[in-house]
Amino acid sequence: MIHQRQLKNGIRIIMEEMPSYRSVSIGVWIRVGSMYENKQTNGMAHVIEHMLFKGTKNRTAADIANEMTALGGNMDAFTCKDCTCYYAKTLDIYAKEAMDILGDMISHSLFDEKELKKELGVILEEIDMYEDSPEDLVHEHLQMEVWKDHPLGFLISGEKEVVSKFDRQQLMEFFNKYYVGKNIVISVAGHFDADEMTGWIKESFGNIPEGQKSDPGPVPDFHPVVWKREKDIEQNHLCVAFDCCSILSDERYVMTVANNILGGNMNSRIFMKIRDELGLTYAIYSYGSSYEQTGLFQIYAAMQPSQTEQVLKEIFKEIDRGIKNGISREELDIAIRQIQAELILGYESSYNRMSSLGKSLLLHDRVITLEEELEHIRQVTEEDVRRFFEKYLKKDQCSIAVVGNGVYGEEEL
Repeated sequence: MIHQRQLKNGIRIIMEEMPSYRSVSIGVWIRVGSMYENKQTNGMAHVIEHMLFKGTKNRTAADIANEMTALGGNMDAFTCKDCTCYYAKTLDIYAKEAMDILGDMISHSLFDEKELKKELGVILEEIDMYEDSPEDLVHEHLQMEVWKDHPLGFLISGEKEVVSKFDRQQLMEFFNKYYVGKNIVISVAGHFDADEMTGWIKESFGNIPEGQKSDPGPVPDFHPVVWKREKDIEQNHLCVAFDCCSILSDERYVMTVANNILGGNMNSRIFMKIRDELGLTYAIYSYGSSYEQTGLFQIYAAMQPSQTEQVLKEIFKEIDRGIKNGISREELDIAIRQIQAELILGYESSYNRMSSLGKSLLLHDRVITLEEELEHIRQVTEEDVRRFFEKYLKKDQCSIAVVGNGVYGEEEL
């Protein structure tokens, strides 16, 4: 059974009781990420995520780690472009203790200057790690280029020269603006009593100020570009991006099916043609990235430098085939069955239930049930997919990024 409640400070609570389970998953979802930053604060949401594990008025960093480990559970966090999440998964008998730790981190973190200095060093190493990963590099920098100076294109980790200068006062100003009741959704799934859980949430989070809901700002423009980075590595890493639908659009369900058919799995068109039949690349796949205002549809491949141009041509051949000839009923049926199986199997995890409920309420302001998602997927037709290809996957309006040795010039790409 799903329960929705709200605290006086604006924090929304979404809970799903799962009586047959022995676990509980808790997520604290904050409406803040890199898309709410500017050039001077880029990377701050990610730094704050790290700092909330570095000690509170009641616990040291070691206390947080030791207490959660003693509960036999798992606690972690992640920062995205549009949200930050702190989560814990533990046994039902330890749910109150896990909630208390999360509440202490959100409400009473110290942001100690010495700890901040140390953690900035760790984060700068993390940024370097991404620079050393050509697959991460080609995806992230392509998004930077297509959205230019809009915050949606910012790196989640931020730029080293900006992040290295953050101080406690800057972090506290950012934290106090965004870590407020109207920006928080607390999601819980598993074995618990809803009334008892609501009381624990109120006790741990009830003193957070109400504040104002984050404004995502203006819609970014998509800029067709060709971006290249020379890097002394064995393979070229290619990414193609197309302007696409937002997370609020019902077209996202068509995108899910279209992605499955074009490049979302091992029996997809570009995998079977370019990887299996032609043997041009080992890794090739497609995926969608959707946000409140807009989205991208992206195709990635890694190959020998001499095969970059041919791989790109074959990708567009498959897109053109989808536009001109559409898809078969058999392809559609297989894709729908695969997607339904993934959704249903995913819902058998308390963590996945918690995550789905939390993001749904945070970004859509309502609960989107599994049944609703399945019904939308079932309603997608062959013509819907063909029109999606035609509307969004336009060769003359795409952007391309390549990282590797001997990357081709714009005229070749």
